Amino acid sequence: MQIQVVAVGWQMYELTGDPLDLGLVGLAQFAPSLALLFITGSIIDRFDRRLVIIVARAMEAAASASLAVGAWGGDLTPEWIFAAVFAIGCARAFDQPASQALVPRLVPPEMLSRAIATSSSTLQVAMITGPALGGLIYLAGSGIVYACSALLFLLASLLMVWVKEPRVRAPLPPFSLTYLFAGLRFIRSKPVLLGAISLDMVAVLLGGATALLPIYARDILQTGPEGLGALRSAPAIGAIATAVWLARHPLQKRVGRKMLVAVACFGAAMLVFAVSTSVVLSVMALALTGAADMFSVVIRQSLVQLETPDDMRGRVSAVNTVFIGASNQIGEFESGVTAAWFGPVESVVLGGIGTLLVVAIWTSRFPALRNRDSLMPGSLSGS
Repeated sequence: MQIQVVAVGWQMYELTGDPLDLGLVGLAQFAPSLALLFITGSIIDRFDRRLVIIVARAMEAAASASLAVGAWGGDLTPEWIFAAVFAIGCARAFDQPASQALVPRLVPPEMLSRAIATSSSTLQVAMITGPALGGLIYLAGSGIVYACSALLFLLASLLMVWVKEPRVRAPLPPFSLTYLFAGLRFIRSKPVLLGAISLDMVAVLLGGATALLPIYARDILQTGPEGLGALRSAPAIGAIATAVWLARHPLQKRVGRKMLVAVACFGAAMLVFAVSTSVVLSVMALALTGAADMFSVVIRQSLVQLETPDDMRGRVSAVNTVFIGASNQIGEFESGVTAAWFGPVESVVLGGIGTLLVVAIWTSRFPALRNRDSLMPGSLSGS
């Protein structure tokens, strides 16, 4: 996925030169998660989660292969790219929540936060190497990039055949509207979950600048596709270092406050990136955003999975995925719109300031999150 992201962003900007189109790419990928929200969660809770992941990744492989065909034939247009990205978004609407819901069935509860940190670190390895490889492979042609992505999606699908679920699921209730909306109602009934998920969503929605990296690379930092790959890899460098540390030193105390501080650090780092004209300083600032975001991710994902019964994890994870998608894909759209209106630097500055304001508001509005002591349900800090 990360190899392909570089090619899609760079090629779209080459074809249109419009920052708004970079934002629309993110919107096209997010829209299916929102439209299919209640369908995906219900399917994941009622069917073999491994099979859902296998089929979804095969669909992602097919969409990537279509981009390769278009690039090699010289027929690739912005509309073609939007259609392929939309198809990938449909597949990921099933892939992501199914993957999240599967993890707690593979490890005991007391090891879940370490498992999430470990799996996140392996994901960050891909996020480090993927964009860098994508930028380098792009020099040989965008079709090669898309073909590599298609093969890797297919391999990821096939590898799921060997994953085994050791525990038997409880019987499921009859299918109904109540069943469909149960995940959303569950999150609304849990102030800690609602606060953690919405904090991450709003902060990254405002503070993210991923869609603008092609503009920063080419127009502000005066670099090429390889520089873009380095910028996209930088957050993963900070994230993997944090994930490795968290896998060895699981969070034990004051997790709510640590999440709030981490999101504030994310906003401050984005302000540094916004005004930087140095590639080195920009990479360092983005690495710090990745480190701060990883703290937030591990805390949020652990809280969601530990607070949720297994027979509801698909529906709750589907809602969680929409919140994540809103922060990432709609955040890219928001960045594209504000960059078109005010300019790329001003867009990122406003986002960083907005993130810091959100942290202050959430600290006051969600005392249950602020006072959460450990990741296990029911714990409060002493002060």
